[in-house]
Amino acid sequence: MIRRPQTILALLTALNLLNYLDRLVVSAVLPKVRDELHLSNFVAGSLATVFLLGYFATSPIFGALADKGPRKGLIALGVAVWSVATFASGLAGGAASLVGARAMVGVGEASYATLAPTIIDDAAPADRKGRWLAIFYVAMPLGGALGYLVGGFVEKHWGWRHAFYVAGGPGIVLAAVCLLIQEPVRKKLAAKADILATAAKLLAAPLYRRGVLGYCAYTFAIGGFSFWAPTFLHDRYGLDLGTANFKFGLITVLGGLVGTTLGGTWADRSVRRLGVTDDSVVARINLRVCSLGSLAGVPLTVACFLAPTPNLFFALVFLAEVALFLNTSPINAVILRTAPPELRASAMALSIFGIHLLGDLWSPPFIGLLADHFPIAWAMMTIPVAVAISAVLWRPGKLDATLP
Repeated sequence: MIRRPQTILALLTALNLLNYLDRLVVSAVLPKVRDELHLSNFVAGSLATVFLLGYFATSPIFGALADKGPRKGLIALGVAVWSVATFASGLAGGAASLVGARAMVGVGEASYATLAPTIIDDAAPADRKGRWLAIFYVAMPLGGALGYLVGGFVEKHWGWRHAFYVAGGPGIVLAAVCLLIQEPVRKKLAAKADILATAAKLLAAPLYRRGVLGYCAYTFAIGGFSFWAPTFLHDRYGLDLGTANFKFGLITVLGGLVGTTLGGTWADRSVRRLGVTDDSVVARINLRVCSLGSLAGVPLTVACFLAPTPNLFFALVFLAEVALFLNTSPINAVILRTAPPELRASAMALSIFGIHLLGDLWSPPFIGLLADHFPIAWAMMTIPVAVAISAVLWRPGKLDATLP
């Protein structure tokens, strides 16, 4: 059995890295898939939408199940499903079979993304929860970057189908390891789970509601950015796809690592400096970090898409990603801290449902539709607009302004 909290954190973080690698490998090979299967930019962008339909539609179900019983079996099932579906994406004979495979990737990832953070929150020391979540979520930019790097490298040497085989293989093997986790003791729901009643209770909390609404706009931006970035570099600057994936992936590793670590550390230090333990105050501190990160990200993302050369784009995108990834750990801390302990799996599930239904479910196809009719740089300008909306929704309220 895996009992040591640090080992549980390491395992779940490693699997989260695979999670985002599998999710974004399609972006690395998108121009090749688009050309071979004769897809428009709108249809290519819809590959992200069908993934998210499977992802957010099933997350409340996993959350409700986990609030009443063990989580590790559901996590293992999720890892196995997304890995097999990623492998199957490489076998797709046309648009329909690829769409079906990407939808099943979403179903598998919904279980993992909903439940893994709740185990980490239960296992983490009280004064290091933000840092532990930051470690877990740093796998998001790192895994996404590996999706670009691995996908670009494998596509260049063996073709786009093999990129999916390489991405999906490890998770099939590692899924069973999740069954060895000894879950931390926690309070569980005694009554039968009622998804609608639970959602109503969570949404009645103003801080939770604010956090999720801002997260919707933020996810619209990040989803569109991550999906279209390699294609933007290929179409706007004429970069070779392998070069675009390598450079953007490397910068995403660095910017994501710096931003995610800085955001979690900043929030934890603010909490310790103030000596607060009240969950609502901790949530407000984290929400303020989110607002400042988005505020800094707006001009930087605008400058990225206006950059006349790829080298200037890469310099600016590093700074933009540092600012945007400041939010990764704090916003998830807000979601967990504004929910009762027995409802935290449902709180994560509801947030996942909301941010994808109102966020990146629409941004990849919407940007693709704009790119079918306008220069891709104009289409990408929807991203800083969404970031600005998140900064406004997360802005400090009257009570937050009293915090040092």
